[in-house]
Amino acid sequence: MNFVLISIMMFTGVNHFGQNFGNINPEPDFFPIAVWMQGASSASAYKSHGINMFIGAELNEKTLKIYKELDVKIICEQNGFGLKHIKEKVIYAWMHGDEPDNAQWNKTTRKYDPCMDPFVIINSYEEIKKRDPSRPVYLNLGQGVSYINYNGRGACRGDIDKYKVSSNGYLKGCDIASFDIYPVNNTDAETKGNLWYVAKGIDNLIEWTENSKPVWCWIETTKIAENSTRKPTPSEVRTEVWMALIHGASGFGYFCHSWTPSFDEQALLHDPEMIEAVREINEQVTSLAEVLNSRNTDGYASVSSSNTSIPIDIMTKRHDKANYIFAVAMRPGNTTATFKISSGSRVEVLGEDRIIEASEGVFSDEFSSYGVRLYKITK
Repeated sequence: MNFVLISIMMFTGVNHFGQNFGNINPEPDFFPIAVWMQGASSASAYKSHGINMFIGAELNEKTLKIYKELDVKIICEQNGFGLKHIKEKVIYAWMHGDEPDNAQWNKTTRKYDPCMDPFVIINSYEEIKKRDPSRPVYLNLGQGVSYINYNGRGACRGDIDKYKVSSNGYLKGCDIASFDIYPVNNTDAETKGNLWYVAKGIDNLIEWTENSKPVWCWIETTKIAENSTRKPTPSEVRTEVWMALIHGASGFGYFCHSWTPSFDEQALLHDPEMIEAVREINEQVTSLAEVLNSRNTDGYASVSSSNTSIPIDIMTKRHDKANYIFAVAMRPGNTTATFKISSGSRVEVLGEDRIIEASEGVFSDEFSSYGVRLYKITK
């Protein structure tokens, strides 16, 4: 499963490179944190752990009442019931079917057909917008966005033009674009355990949309299939989330299903350690929503790594008289990051109860195991 959006609202966001790309969120303190294909009966439990959006939601009279009472957002197929309730603010966006970029299973021949023709998506997008021009349309794509040689695309393997807006690809047929890749669960030699493929996919979506649309991604939380080596650790989940955000994601979601030892749609909810870790991640992201939704700053900070094989990627923001640096180590292992900043001296390490004093515009910190550090700089 993999996922993507745009609207007629005024956009305010910027990407990892500090360029305006747009943010569909009309509320500066709202940052989309979603789950995929979870029933309305579990919505209350997910909300209590910081989830504010349900993608692939079933929309009918009963579920609409549940989502409205919880004050959450949904992205769903544009059905007749939804069109009759078009003024309901709980409906955040309409969605396409999932992963048109992958080889498509043909139930009749019981074989895989090639990936879907992008014009099918573009035409469907135009029809959805005709029926409701007031909302964005969301498209989720497969791991081929990041893992270019993914063989699950069949005959379309390696064909990145089918994605690009400039080539009338899939991304022309949506307003929000997302994708998923699950490196811990993956078993192929190229991506297995390489968490940075999450960031790579965000970079590609920003480039292929020509920096014109919000891009999101999905984060693994479970051992998905029997052939998966293991499930991710809470630390790895946090790293994948912040890699995505630092590289320009303006929303994200969690994949909650597992097929081992038997199918469990709500496997994330049934994992006490992981759901608690997810709650903590969500609380921190939500507390920083206004910062994340603000413009990136250009030239405020630079960073160098003592171990050149472990680059440190950063995103910088300024909000409410404070500067922020969000940083992540892009490879495993230990390194010391040295930051140069243009102003400020008091560096608060968010969530760690630590203060670092910058001297003459320089401070250093230790990173290990794909470490994430979030800094608030004042004075």
